[in-house]
Amino acid sequence: MRSRLAFYIGAADDVAIGRNPPLLSAQGRLYLDHAATTPVLPEARSAMADALGHWANPSSPHADGRAARSALEAVRKTIAKALGWRHDVIFTSGATEALRIASDGAGPKRRILGATEHDAVVAAMGREAAALRVDAGGVVDIVALKHALEGVPALVAVQLVNNETGVIQPLDEIAEIVRGAGSLLLADCAQAAGKIMLPQADFIAISGHKFGGPPGIGALLIKDLAELQACGGQERGYRRGTENLPAAAGMAAALGRGAFVAAMPELAALRARLEEAIVAEGGVIIGGQSERLATIGAYAMPGVSSASQLVQFDLAGIAVSAGSACSSGSMKASRVIEAMGLDPEIAGSILRVSFGPSTSSVEIDRFLAEWRRMRRRGKAEAA
Repeated sequence: MRSRLAFYIGAADDVAIGRNPPLLSAQGRLYLDHAATTPVLPEARSAMADALGHWANPSSPHADGRAARSALEAVRKTIAKALGWRHDVIFTSGATEALRIASDGAGPKRRILGATEHDAVVAAMGREAAALRVDAGGVVDIVALKHALEGVPALVAVQLVNNETGVIQPLDEIAEIVRGAGSLLLADCAQAAGKIMLPQADFIAISGHKFGGPPGIGALLIKDLAELQACGGQERGYRRGTENLPAAAGMAAALGRGAFVAAMPELAALRARLEEAIVAEGGVIIGGQSERLATIGAYAMPGVSSASQLVQFDLAGIAVSAGSACSSGSMKASRVIEAMGLDPEIAGSILRVSFGPSTSSVEIDRFLAEWRRMRRRGKAEAA
């Protein structure tokens, strides 16, 4: 079986698309925070506009509603095919809602999750969930997983790609272990969908705005509906609220475009060049010993705090982040970094740089110039 990284490198040969120009506004802003959200692709905007022009409630029984329902089901099939998913797809408002539906409705009462999961997973799984330790590279400890699965069945939540470091978990191996224990696997694939192959988990959460679709739309992929308790009137009884056909159409169009898949080989090369320069300047790659998604990199600049870096990069017209967009505003210590056991000085000086299909070598050079300036200034002030 091909690795997930081999999948997107090979798949790029199957997708012929044009490259977008670098994402620079009239003010010269440089956007390197695609893991938080990436721009809506033209194909997605066009699909949404078309769906809005033929709008009716897909749950209405009249002819207009039935036509909208037919369109929604066609979109559902398109998304499943694009993701290589042969089972059910339930539309949601995003990955956060998808995670909540899976956790609330899954049969097993016991909850287990990885120590580096997104805050949305932690909230969905609840305070009583047992946390699995990870190694220094951010990878779940398999021995700990096997030990945790002893006893009654559980719902186990492990993300495929970490949103702060890009570290890829061995979910195929984890899925086999979880399945062998009679338990269920919930995979947060918000950062992975539309970029690399998805695992054969029982439940998978995805979010459209991470791969060029609009915000406010996502999906819960379900292997067996019998494993999930119904909770609403729409989406086959698994969700409440009117289905968002325009946004779903936009998400399908973004997946069909395959922009991230096609750009991945080039982005991998760009990140390799970025990281070589950062290490040469005394920077530290977080999780560098592990397999990582090419669109996300986390780097420490010893001696210069994350908060200071964020301000200086922003003043220089460069958008980066200190981790998850859902929690970085608080500037609290990252649970992900703490779980990896990094030195406090390193932990307090980390930034996340994340790429999109439009990211170019010119942009990387601009970021590096500012990174070097900041690093050398920090060293001079510490001398």
